[in-house]
Amino acid sequence: MKNIFVCIFCAVFLIFCLSDGNVYAKSTKSNMEKIKVFVSILPQAYFVERIGGDRVDVSVMVGPGSSPATYEPVPRQMVEIGNAQLFFRIGVPFENVWMDRIGKTNPKMKVIDTRRGIKLLPMKTHHLKAPKQHAGHQQGGLKDPHIWTSVRLVKTQAQNICDALINLDPDNKRYYQNNLIAFIDDLNNLDAEIVESLKGIRVRKFMVFHPAWGYFARDYGLDQIPIEIEGKKPGARELANLIEEAKNDGIKIIFVQKQFSEKSAEALADAIGGRIIQIDPLARDYLNNMKMIAETFRRVMR
Repeated sequence: MKNIFVCIFCAVFLIFCLSDGNVYAKSTKSNMEKIKVFVSILPQAYFVERIGGDRVDVSVMVGPGSSPATYEPVPRQMVEIGNAQLFFRIGVPFENVWMDRIGKTNPKMKVIDTRRGIKLLPMKTHHLKAPKQHAGHQQGGLKDPHIWTSVRLVKTQAQNICDALINLDPDNKRYYQNNLIAFIDDLNNLDAEIVESLKGIRVRKFMVFHPAWGYFARDYGLDQIPIEIEGKKPGARELANLIEEAKNDGIKIIFVQKQFSEKSAEALADAIGGRIIQIDPLARDYLNNMKMIAETFRRVMR
């Protein structure tokens, strides 16, 4: 009888310990403060959330409809930056003006450049009449900041994000690494889908108002011809050159994005008997957005 009581006591004690341990684990996890992160643009928020999961709280500087070329942070954002632990920059123009001030607002915040390990393309910004010159003459060593439009380069950006999170929160290293592996797998699958989708298109050149698609074009054997010239709409002479170029190359579609005026693109489309199509390089839902854009290219350029 004594042995039975001892066994019952041990069993009850073991159940209590296990139960108490589970309660402690859940409580600890629920009470962990999330890592407060800022990013410059919406696609980056998707990248950070894919890797950081429920360990991160992500805020975006340039919201929907705003342009990273002209954006100015609002006072509320500058206050919130005071509580951030990480800022992932990507090279968009507003950073050149604001990053010093952002850094001084919170000197303890680590600023991570997600361009690390990426060779930047020169920006195509100017058109020349001379037939032996390429349509995208490189001016003044300007670099193309739109690295997120390359699905392949996002893998490098994701690794930089993962490294930064692990450095700040090493106890969850395996969690971040597993999320990174899953994200890269999705990116590889998307890249293969886009290659297959675009390999049969006949027209390999395309016109855009703002030159956001240089890396996408490079990855898939396309040629981007921008309408915008050094950040400004084209004058009469440049517009005439573009009309001639579009007619010579059989271009009937001009891609625009909602963050910029469509007037110049509309004038050009009217002159060549074409039309404009809106695509958004700044959508937050990155994978689905890039799938949709690739499908749009396939449909209108074949």
